Amino acid sequence: MTDSPAASSAIADLEDPPSDDLPEQVRIRREKYDRLMADPERAPFPVGVARTHSLAEIREAYPDLAADTFTGDIVGVTGRVIFVRNTGKLCFATLREGGVELQAMLSLDKVGPEALASWKADVDLGDQVFVIGEVIASRRGELSVLAHSWRMTAKALRPLPVAHKPMSEEARVRQRYVDLIVRADARKMVEVRAAVIRSLRRTLEARGYLEVETPVLQSIHGGAAARPFSTHLNAFDLPMSLRIALELPLKRCIVGGIDQVFEIGRIFRNEGVDSTHSPEFTMLEAYQAYGDYHSMAELTRTLILEAAKAAGISSPPAHTGEEIALFSEWRWVTIHDAVAEAVSAAVTPDTSADELGAIAAAHEVAVKPEWNAGDIVVELFEKLVEHTLIQPTFVADYPRAAKPLARTHRGDPRLAEAWDLIIGGVEIAPAYSELVDPVEQRRLLAEQSLAAAAGDPDAMELDEDFLQALEYGMPPTGGMGLGVDRLVCMLTGKGIRETILFPLLKPL
Repeated sequence: MTDSPAASSAIADLEDPPSDDLPEQVRIRREKYDRLMADPERAPFPVGVARTHSLAEIREAYPDLAADTFTGDIVGVTGRVIFVRNTGKLCFATLREGGVELQAMLSLDKVGPEALASWKADVDLGDQVFVIGEVIASRRGELSVLAHSWRMTAKALRPLPVAHKPMSEEARVRQRYVDLIVRADARKMVEVRAAVIRSLRRTLEARGYLEVETPVLQSIHGGAAARPFSTHLNAFDLPMSLRIALELPLKRCIVGGIDQVFEIGRIFRNEGVDSTHSPEFTMLEAYQAYGDYHSMAELTRTLILEAAKAAGISSPPAHTGEEIALFSEWRWVTIHDAVAEAVSAAVTPDTSADELGAIAAAHEVAVKPEWNAGDIVVELFEKLVEHTLIQPTFVADYPRAAKPLARTHRGDPRLAEAWDLIIGGVEIAPAYSELVDPVEQRRLLAEQSLAAAAGDPDAMELDEDFLQALEYGMPPTGGMGLGVDRLVCMLTGKGIRETILFPLLKPL
């Protein structure tokens, strides 16, 4: 999909205009608005109009109309004016609706002198109009509606940016509504994201997963190591948090007998903002009774490949310039082996904190004195390895303490059955063989709550209700969380502010 090149020549400049230009344009448009409002028959912003077809339907119904053909079919269409060319007795306009463009033609003999004069005097680029007329093909073969009458449906009081001076990224995200009007790529991104989310739902539902909705407001935050947004519930006079994960309510569903469950929901973390992080983002979490982190790996690969197909993407671009071979084999590597490869030294679960600290110092990775060996391994991975993993890689078997909600590894009690999926140098999804032992879970969450009490803003709080739920018996379970925004970023090669329709921004 591309924007009409004809639209660029006459669209007024909104971004960084000459100091007196924009106010003058707005003033002139406001005068036109006042003139139209004074006549009830021509006033813009009607309640509705008798539209009979969308522009897409016209395009579909008349795909091969020969030049200089008059069909005799009368239609009522609407659209935004993105190009105008006014001559003496014949005016041309390009209308856009839903990304589809169609020409409208207004002639003196069809609409009459008054309507044609009003068109020339009152219509600006960006205005929304309604046109009733005959479907024809012009002498040049352009599919058109030859107007019998027209009406303004919305007067644009501000001009649009010119195509030859594109909006900056900052302007695009702050005025996404303008971005969507003038840039086909912005509209395409919305379509890609919608296709991805539809695909995720379709794949899970085809496997028997049930979609649920869980609370956004929580009295106790948990399910991830992250800093929450805090608020207050006046009705109960209680401090509350916006959820930082979907995990704990969904696990309660597993306890309750919903054996395959998922949610696609908004998550809120009061942390940094950059090309891969947003304080408000969309997460998919899925849980399967009698699954484990291996079955979750197979599910996650299927979800991503089906989403790529739905978006029409096979080999997305990475930030390094290479292509991501999504449809090739995905690598599985332990976190210790990945770090060992990066530092060219032996790194195992037996490597001491002192040895790891020396390795970190040699590679200029800062560590805290209180960190244990597992903490340092994770830090080395995040600083030295993660950004280098361009092709899809499951990084597995984390140190036990690093994943307090994951099950102890069945073959090594020092490790947890957990992986992080890295694609394009960014974490896309983590997954666990879930910890379902309520006694062990209480011990690990108690350690987290002590860290929270000591001032760690990312530590989880002790959730007694969740622990009580586990005490009713939770079957062996596999769980996975997929960052939807990051998935769209990976598929499109764009930053997170481009993939979120209306990202949170610092006020000007």
